[in-house]
Amino acid sequence: MSKGAKIAYRPIGLIGSLVASSIAATLFQLVWKKLAHADDAPTAMQSEYRLREILLASALRGAIVAVVKALVSRGGARGFTKLTGAWPGD
Repeated sequence: MSKGAKIAYRPIGLIGSLVASSIAATLFQLVWKKLAHADDAPTAMQSEYRLREILLASALRGAIVAVVKALVSRGGARGFTKLTGAWPGD
C-alpha cells in the first residue's frame, strides 16, 4: 500500500479504536453485571475481593476488548479497501 493511503487510514484507525474501546467497556459491564450480579467489576486495588475474582474480571475484560477491537479494526479496513482499493495493513 502506498504511504499516502497509510496516512489516510490513520484517522479512521484512531476513531475505530476509540469506538471499539467504548463498545468494549459497555459490553464488559453488561456481561459482568449478568455473571456476577454486581454493578461494578473488581479492580486490583480493592482489598474486599479475592484474587480469583480480580483475575477473572481482568481476563474477561481483556478478551472482550481484544475481540471488539479486532472486529472494529477489520470492519474499518474492509470499508477503507472498498473506498480506496488498498488494504491498510499491507
